[in-house]
Amino acid sequence: MNPDAKTLWRAPQWAFSILLALLGMLGPFSIDTYLPAFAGIAQSLSATPVQLQQTLSAYLFGFAFMSLFHGAISDSFGRRPVVLWGLAAFTLASVGCAMAQSIGQLIFFRAVQGLTTGAGIVVSRAIIRDMFAPSQAQKVMSQVTIFFGIAPAIAPMVGGWLLVHASWHAIFWFLSGVGVMLWLAIFRLLPETLHVDQRQHFHPKHLLAGYWQLGSDPRFFLLAIASGIPFNGMFLYVLSAPVYLGEILGMRPQQFFWFFLLNIVGIMGGALVSGRLAGKIAPKRQIRIGFVIMLAIGLVNLLANALFTAHVGWAMLPLAIFSFGWALMVPVVTLLVLDLHPERRGMASSLQMFIGSSTNGIVAGVISPLVMHSALALAVASLLMMCLGLVSWTYIRHRWPEIGQKVVQLEG
Repeated sequence: MNPDAKTLWRAPQWAFSILLALLGMLGPFSIDTYLPAFAGIAQSLSATPVQLQQTLSAYLFGFAFMSLFHGAISDSFGRRPVVLWGLAAFTLASVGCAMAQSIGQLIFFRAVQGLTTGAGIVVSRAIIRDMFAPSQAQKVMSQVTIFFGIAPAIAPMVGGWLLVHASWHAIFWFLSGVGVMLWLAIFRLLPETLHVDQRQHFHPKHLLAGYWQLGSDPRFFLLAIASGIPFNGMFLYVLSAPVYLGEILGMRPQQFFWFFLLNIVGIMGGALVSGRLAGKIAPKRQIRIGFVIMLAIGLVNLLANALFTAHVGWAMLPLAIFSFGWALMVPVVTLLVLDLHPERRGMASSLQMFIGSSTNGIVAGVISPLVMHSALALAVASLLMMCLGLVSWTYIRHRWPEIGQKVVQLEG
């Protein structure tokens, strides 16, 4: 934690949370805003469904690769420069997407978007821990998750409106404008939160030693899996939304927002409860509650889809409850990851994001195309991914019982 943290930000805490949430919202907006435009892009650029899927996979793999470095670089040069350069590059890549004349060009610029978008969400996690003690950081992380949760609900509606009233190009011009406004906001408002005495040497040997320190720590790897993999139990349905909602549930494109709205209500509700529980119960207990909710509703979802034909009247509700359980536990697990090696919080955030986003890319490029046409297959895949996270957390609790044991009281 920065020893000067109390003097760096004098505005209300909620304003700080909103600023960081806006950084995190850029990622969901980059994915969800253009999903309603798939058909329009395919027609305009003569693209196949596989090529359209590659525009998503290229973004996700680019995001995963560069997320390895955003946090590590910020540990050496500070948080502000990394965020500002990342936003500038994202804005230029969005302009490239808007001006793309072929599917190949669009795939390329989407990959560049992915390489740059992660600067905000990766570094913002380290910023939170720079500024706040553990329990207070959990409250802020939960607040960020609440605001962040709005993005996937709004993004498809914005994308659909722009597609109808303008064109798919307008979606990427919109993202370019968002990039410019965020850059100006960060430049004017966000202080440098990494104290000069806490910076790490930027040298290949030093960086490799840090990656080895974290990568060889089984606690870090298992905690990253416990937080990142269960997210894909929900994200799988987001990636499969055009087929799942349109073909399986028979919804019209203008009705898709109900799916996103229900999930975001779940995320925001879970994050709100997580913040209320900060400093009141042990982190391990809160994580256990989150996993119990996800496991129970995952089994209900599987049984319902095995016995009945998926119907719009009930099929989306289990996903919202699953989202609630995930949002309840993920702020706590994220802070446990960041505090394993306090001197390398930026790098820890990078590696945690790399593990999560790599699985996102695999789910988008491999798993989603295999299961998206079957409600039962989607339910099975979602439950299995949640179980991977549950197994990781269960092993941690037996092997290192001290992790998440202590209740840290809120300050002041």
